Amino acid sequence: MDVAASDADLVRRIGSGQDHDAEGEFCRRMARRVRLYGLRHLRDTAAADDLVQQVLVTTLQALRARRLREPDKVASFVLGTCRMTVLDIRRNGRRHERLLGEFGKWLESSVEPEAPHLESERLAACMQALAERERTVIVLTFYDERDAADVAGVLGVSDGNVRVIRHRALHRLRACLGVAS
Repeated sequence: MDVAASDADLVRRIGSGQDHDAEGEFCRRMARRVRLYGLRHLRDTAAADDLVQQVLVTTLQALRARRLREPDKVASFVLGTCRMTVLDIRRNGRRHERLLGEFGKWLESSVEPEAPHLESERLAACMQALAERERTVIVLTFYDERDAADVAGVLGVSDGNVRVIRHRALHRLRACLGVAS
């Protein structure tokens, strides 16, 4: 990557096709500026980090689609995107607060109590107590978010067999954790 490349050169390279190096360099250059803008206007590090992601994604989409007519003004485009995104965040925050003020009491009374928090060590011990195949089915189903057909393909068994294994494994986990079925 040519470090001496100007922002406008990077914009042209991004707009010309799949130049991931140019996109990476552009993001490295702009991320700090956007984060500083976010820290100044949002006064929250997590919100500033979120702003960096939102603005860079929006900007890269615009650059890939060649919507920026004057590549020399990319810094102004990024600043404008920051401004509009912060305004949108604030508008949504005010709307959220207004709705909570209006419907908050009703929502509090309609929310069911949370399920008891299960300790991770206890869950890990119960998972270890499962047979290897049962543990594999549980992990692939709930951690990797795969359906029965995918899990069946990995294990070399039928879809129905995966559902039976999952059902029995969940029953054993509930019993081990002391949770009613």
